[in-house]
Amino acid sequence: MRALIVDPMAPGRVRLGEAPDPVPGPAQVLVEVRHTSLNAAELFFAERAEPGEVIGFDAAGVVVTAAADGSGPAVGSRVVGFADGGGFGALRAMDVADVAVVPDAVDLGEAATLPVAAGTALRALEQAGPLLGRRVLVTGASGGVGGFAVQLAALGGAYVIAVAGSEESARGLTDLGADEVAIGLAGPAEPVDVVIDTVGGDQLTAFYTLLAPGGTLQSVGWASGHAATLPVGSTLGSPVPKAIVSVYNGVGLTDRQAQLSRLLTLVAAGRLRVPVGWRGPWDKIADAVEALGSRRLRGKAVLDVS
Repeated sequence: MRALIVDPMAPGRVRLGEAPDPVPGPAQVLVEVRHTSLNAAELFFAERAEPGEVIGFDAAGVVVTAAADGSGPAVGSRVVGFADGGGFGALRAMDVADVAVVPDAVDLGEAATLPVAAGTALRALEQAGPLLGRRVLVTGASGGVGGFAVQLAALGGAYVIAVAGSEESARGLTDLGADEVAIGLAGPAEPVDVVIDTVGGDQLTAFYTLLAPGGTLQSVGWASGHAATLPVGSTLGSPVPKAIVSVYNGVGLTDRQAQLSRLLTLVAAGRLRVPVGWRGPWDKIADAVEALGSRRLRGKAVLDVS
């Protein structure tokens, strides 16, 4: 099959090439991939994967072989799903438990952005507990996970503070549901109940110290690439402890199908927007990698498979 394969000599370390066709297991569907999505995690794994490997987490397309055990969607169903690798191939075998049927009203390319980015944002907010009336701060709000976190927090009834890296990247965040927008470390003066942090480094440090007693910082990513050093005593003195919680949205979840179905329902109803900042054919992967790696990308990058 055609696939984007790891090549250390290629721009972005990934290029269009050939790879073996996947062979589905009894509880897997075989999907003809029409669209995939680029995440920061793919840049990380492209540096570490073996040459010729097919990486990629997100994929949306059409079922061409149903699961042999009779479970899952039928041949011809439009689906989106997650798997640990293989998303950058023209064909992909996916566990039925990790696949959801895409409503007709939802563009398949937009659906391909949901498993990692929107799924991670949803899991982080669910871990933080009820949101109604709480103050939620989202760092990296113009990025893929951040943009979904802003919207989902607003839908949950939170007062949302969106933090962006520049005035330019802050544009449009109020349209996504942010009640307040801040630039860099210039955050709010009042304490917050929840921080969804995709940046790490100085922002993690600054906004952890802003947490109200009992608040949590959900650590989603580390886009800054810098260490975070907490001030001496910053973890002490709160009558109710504050916590830093790592968010994991990888393989092994038992509720991914339900998670994806919830997100797709919101998109189909027009309640959740998919912020796409780059979209193009998959042979332009180097352009998408450059946009994401240089942090110029606002929203998600969608690769159309042909």
